[in-house]
Amino acid sequence: MEHDALLSAISLCRKAGALVVGFDPVKDAVFAGKAALVLLGADLSQGSARRMRQLCEGLVPCSPLPFTMEQLSAVTRKPAGVLAVTDENLAKLCKAKLPAEKEEYNGNQI
Repeated sequence: MEHDALLSAISLCRKAGALVVGFDPVKDAVFAGKAALVLLGADLSQGSARRMRQLCEGLVPCSPLPFTMEQLSAVTRKPAGVLAVTDENLAKLCKAKLPAEKEEYNGNQI
């Protein structure tokens, strides 16, 4: 699979205790200044994706993932479409593994 490196990086974040999972916990991490990168699942609803992008605007980068919530749950152990990486170095690793951003990803505009 072409995105194995990204999934492995997200798994590393979880194992290091640097991954926040779920809309409300991620929102809290963003406002507390703890989130270094916010990641959005491919099948996250357009409304949730839009709200999270608005919350992150000017505070933290927010990027779409090529994985569905089901695929992410294999790594996160919880079904969630919104993730935050709280470690700067791990956030850089994840950002480097992200596919090139497109104008629109599964109907969710970036």
